[in-house]
Amino acid sequence: MIYISIIEGNPHLRSLLGWHLQQVGYITHQYGTIQQAKNSLANQVPTLIVLDSDLPDGDGIEFCEWLYQSHQTLVLMLSAKINEKDVVRGLKAGADDYLKKPFGMQEFLARVESLLRRFRVNNTPLMLDFGDLKIDLVQRRVEFRGELIDLTPQEFSLLYVLSQAQGSPLSRSELLRRAWPEAIENQRTIDTHVLSLRKKIELDPRQPNLIQTVRNVGYRFNTELLQHSQNNCSNNFTDRNRFSQNLSRNEQYLSNNRVIKEKLLAK
Repeated sequence: MIYISIIEGNPHLRSLLGWHLQQVGYITHQYGTIQQAKNSLANQVPTLIVLDSDLPDGDGIEFCEWLYQSHQTLVLMLSAKINEKDVVRGLKAGADDYLKKPFGMQEFLARVESLLRRFRVNNTPLMLDFGDLKIDLVQRRVEFRGELIDLTPQEFSLLYVLSQAQGSPLSRSELLRRAWPEAIENQRTIDTHVLSLRKKIELDPRQPNLIQTVRNVGYRFNTELLQHSQNNCSNNFTDRNRFSQNLSRNEQYLSNNRVIKEKLLAK
């Protein structure tokens, strides 16, 4: 899940950047000061920070240096300072890219996408493994309890988005936007795809446990169920190992007793 924090002193520009990022599918948080941004970092570190170099309560360059030393996050610096030494200073402070003001919105979005593409290459796994459920992101295949599940492209995208939310509930509009960002459909279409998906991966589609309905919200992916199943398998495997070890020790004990008895009888 991609989170972008916008730290910009100009409220109009801050709002405009946030609106455009949301339109292309990103989750954004907006802050007008360094202190507000620092307070938010205690709860969640965003994937990307769009950072103004001049903020009301401090120097954005110094804040960028602090970010580089203390947090793993991408930084796109915005600045009205366009001299070469200013750009070099910003990049050396830890910024991953430097965009000079004023700038066009298309260039801004392109630079954001370029930075996030680097993030995806470095961080996206080839497969999501939830124990009983495995999602192959390269082949776009799903395996459930050792069997390949035939999913439509829409069902696969929906399952992927749900699984990436890590158990958090997502609304129908959010699922629609993330799973099929270029499609314009009725939100209730989500219900149809969820129903179809449940028939393929739920043990009992009439009483679904894996894709749960969250009343007045939407749906959530029950990662706890898969983790519990995975732990049970691990425990069963451990129990089988212990049983095998005990059986082996008992057999060795009986074998040793037979050898002793044979030696005594030989005397």
